[in-house]
Amino acid sequence: MSHHIAVGALLVECNHFGGIPTDLDSFHRTQFLQGDDLLALDEGTLGGYFEVLCDSKEEFSIIPTLAATACPGGLVTDEAYAQIKSTLLSELESARDNQQLDGVLLALHGSAAAESHSDLEGDLLAAVRNLVGPSVPIVATLDLHAHITQQMIDHSDVLIAWETYPHRDARETGVRGAKAMADILTGKLKPTMAMGIAPVLVGAILGATDGDGPFARTMKLAKEIESSDEVYSTSAFLVHPYLDAPEMGGGGLVITHDNQNLANQLAQEIAEFYWEQRFALEPELYEIDEAIELGLAHAGTVVLVETADCCGGGAAGDSVQVLPALLALGPAVSSVIPVVDQLAASACHAAGIGATLDLQLGHRHDPKWGKPLAVEATVVNLTDGRFIYQGGIWDGCEGNMGPAAVVKVAGVFICLASFPTYEWCGEQYSALGIDVTQMKFIVAKNPMNYRMAFEHCSENFMVLDTSGPTPATCRHLPYKQKVRPAFPWDPELENPIRLLQ
Repeated sequence: MSHHIAVGALLVECNHFGGIPTDLDSFHRTQFLQGDDLLALDEGTLGGYFEVLCDSKEEFSIIPTLAATACPGGLVTDEAYAQIKSTLLSELESARDNQQLDGVLLALHGSAAAESHSDLEGDLLAAVRNLVGPSVPIVATLDLHAHITQQMIDHSDVLIAWETYPHRDARETGVRGAKAMADILTGKLKPTMAMGIAPVLVGAILGATDGDGPFARTMKLAKEIESSDEVYSTSAFLVHPYLDAPEMGGGGLVITHDNQNLANQLAQEIAEFYWEQRFALEPELYEIDEAIELGLAHAGTVVLVETADCCGGGAAGDSVQVLPALLALGPAVSSVIPVVDQLAASACHAAGIGATLDLQLGHRHDPKWGKPLAVEATVVNLTDGRFIYQGGIWDGCEGNMGPAAVVKVAGVFICLASFPTYEWCGEQYSALGIDVTQMKFIVAKNPMNYRMAFEHCSENFMVLDTSGPTPATCRHLPYKQKVRPAFPWDPELENPIRLLQ
C-alpha cells in the first residue's frame, strides 16, 4: 500500500521590534519553489524528507506543495502570508479531494509572525488540520529557536527541532521528521507530546550546543532522556526572544509512544533544568568605547560583536552605531563594518570605483534605532552582491545582498549591501574582496557564528551593548504582550514551568 505524503516548507524568523518587512520579494530572493521543483532539493530539511520517503522499504508517494524561505526580517506581510498559505492549502485540498493524502510533512521555523498573526506557525498548522481532518498525521520540523505555542501542539502530531547551534543539522532533522511520519503510518508510533516552558528570554550569545555552555548542557540532558527506550524524541528550545508574543520561553519537548504522563514528566524535567541555567545565559557586555580601548591594548585582530543589528535575528543590518568610534581612530587603524543601505549602495554603483562622494549612511531601513551618519567616502569595490554559502543550513545556496559596494573612510572599509542576508561564515566579506586578516577591528553582526567565521584570525571577541531589535540582552526591549513574569526581569519565581500537552 502506498502512502501519499504532502511536503512543504515555510521558513522565516521574524522580529517584532524592527527589521525590514518580509514581503514576497524577500522569499523570491532566497527560495520560492512550487510543485515538482521541490523534488530537485537534496539538501536542507526537505532533502532529509526526500531521502527517507524515496529510500524507505515502505511505499511513499510524495506530493510536493510549496517551499518558501526568506532571510530573517521584520513581520511577514499579510499579503505574502495569505499567498503562501492559500497555495499550500490549495495543494492539500486537491490531494485530499483525490483521496491521496495520508500525511503532511512541513518544514517550519517556529518563530515566524505575520502582521495579523503573532503565532504564524500555529495559525498555519490549525488551517492544515482543519482541512485534512483529525486522522491525517501532521509532522513539523522546527528551528531550536522556535516559540512553541498551545496552538502548535494542538494541531500537530509530532514536532521535532534542529539540535545544533550554529545550525548545521537541517537535513538530519528532516530525516528524523520523515521517519516519524513513516512510523506513525506503519503503526510503530502513537505519539504523545508535551512541552515544558521555562520563562527565560535571553539572546543567543551563550546558546551554543557545542562545548559545556548553559544551553549545551540543556541539549545534552534532552538527548540523554531520548536514549530511553520509552522515549521516541526530545527537543530542547532556546526561544527566539525578539517576538512580542505572550508567554514565551525555552525548555524541552518530549514525544513518547502512547504515554502522556511520561511525556509530561520528562518535559517538566528538561524545562526545570533549563530554568537553572538562566543566569549563565546572560552575557558580559561592553560599551563601544570601552571595547575599542581594550582592543587597542590587545595584539592582533579584535572582533566587535554588534548582535543588536543581526540580520539573522530579523534586524535590518543598517546600524552605524560603531562607525564613529572606528572613524575616530584615523587612517592608520584598519577596520571593517557591514551596513545595509540600498540608497548608498546605488549611489556608489552610479559613481563607479575610484569616485569620492558624500553619503548619508545607515538607519534608513529601520530608522527608529539611530540617525544616518554623513561621510565623504571613496568607492573601492562594486559587486552584484551574490555569494555562495559554505556550510550550515544553506550550504551551497546562493546569497543575494543585491547591488553591493565597499567604500573607505579614514581607515574603515564599509561594506554596503542593498538587502540583509544571513551571516554564516564571513562569506559576505570575502565576496566583497575584504581580507579580514588585515583588519584591527572586525564588526560582526551575529550572536554566534562570528567565532566560526573569524577564529582563524582572532582570539579577541567582545559583545557590544548597543541598541537595536536583536540585542544581546532582552532587558530593555519594549514588549507589549504578556511576557512577564520571566527572567531576566524576575530572576526568582516559584513553580515557573508551564506545561503544554
